[in-house]
Amino acid sequence: MEFILLGFGNVPELQVLLFLLFLVIYTMTMAGNILTVVLVVADRHLQTPMYFFLGNLSCLEICYTSNILPRMLASLRTGDRTISVSGCFMQLYCFGVLACSECYLLAAMSYDRYLAICKPLHYVSLMNDRFCFQLVVGSWISGFVAASIIVSGLSMLMFCGPNKIDHFLCEFNVVIKLSCSDTHSMVLVAFLLSSLFTLPPFLLTLTSYISIITTILRIPSSTGRQKVFSTCSSHLMVVTIYYGTLIIVYLLPDINTLRGMTKVFSVFYTILTPLVNPLIYSLRNKEVKEALRKVVRKFGTFTAVQRIQANAFRSK
Repeated sequence: MEFILLGFGNVPELQVLLFLLFLVIYTMTMAGNILTVVLVVADRHLQTPMYFFLGNLSCLEICYTSNILPRMLASLRTGDRTISVSGCFMQLYCFGVLACSECYLLAAMSYDRYLAICKPLHYVSLMNDRFCFQLVVGSWISGFVAASIIVSGLSMLMFCGPNKIDHFLCEFNVVIKLSCSDTHSMVLVAFLLSSLFTLPPFLLTLTSYISIITTILRIPSSTGRQKVFSTCSSHLMVVTIYYGTLIIVYLLPDINTLRGMTKVFSVFYTILTPLVNPLIYSLRNKEVKEALRKVVRKFGTFTAVQRIQANAFRSK
């Protein structure tokens, strides 16, 4: 009827520290991604393909983080580690949809940057509104299809033995080990889908950024070269961590050395990546900073007008 998420252990002092840490991370993640979405929607100067992808990535990260951290925070705060079987499968389904969608969305973003930097004369014609929309919709649909296949297969298995999940979320590789049914076919399907959703987009992303870096090295201005190289290297570092940890957890053999590190690797692609993505992709950009300054100025002006009107009303 239910599973028990063991999380990060049962040391009371550690639970309090982890609760505060993850509460800060959740607050910062939500604030950064919500701010990115608001700026992209509100500022017409950010109505470009790059920021269209960034806005979608931020929406995805908001759902991604909210699927995992609130449940974890409640468990750390109350000590209640139980989760119903249906609740576990729902969390696993949402996680699968969002993780698979992000893999291809990041690849689409890297291709967008490749066209913008390496093929600037063809960028507007190639990366038009229709193509951008198709890339985003395709990423989401592929995520829904993959997660539906996994969860529908998982729901047909029998769970009649141990119910303790040694993880902080309902993760496929851990949950399927608790089944008392024959799981060989499901493990094979999950491996094939994991390969399809990690290796091709990672190779496309890697190829795009290698081409970008090669083009950057030809820039005459050392200042411009250094600025663009710094931005692209930070992007490449984040996507490498995201894809790399997913590949380690889902594609590498299940050996004792890696088994003990699964939860640590999972922290990178479930918690840290949504935290740093708005900082790396959005809030460092000059256009986003300018849009943020405009919003702050408008808010300051609106507040001042409201204050003046309130004072005038009180004086009457």
